[in-house]
Amino acid sequence: MSLFEKILGPKSKYDKSLPYTYEARIRLFEGSEEYNSYFADTICGLVGHLHRNDISPDEVQIIEVYQKQEFPIDAKLFATSDRQWLFKPDICRSFEEYYKGHIQDNTCSFNDRDGKGSGP
Repeated sequence: MSLFEKILGPKSKYDKSLPYTYEARIRLFEGSEEYNSYFADTICGLVGHLHRNDISPDEVQIIEVYQKQEFPIDAKLFATSDRQWLFKPDICRSFEEYYKGHIQDNTCSFNDRDGKGSGP
């Protein structure tokens, strides 16, 4: 890790064309506006964390968080049609067009980020 990364964090976090982080929201109960949140700096890190915590794709709404706005991500990008999580390399291929130019064969612009998840 370079001195720049130690002080300022991953370079990719300053790329405004990429989300700053990802948030998974899970409603506390049906019809509630309250939810628990899980976070990770990468979508694959968040999906892995949710899977390890026995949370299924149909229980969550995943949000891309940019510096001044946020957007929900279509579940088709991170889950299979039978509601199973996508993992590397399948999730990478799924997001290849979505993050055009940021994901290539064996590398991506998110490689400098910590893939650990946290929450709730």
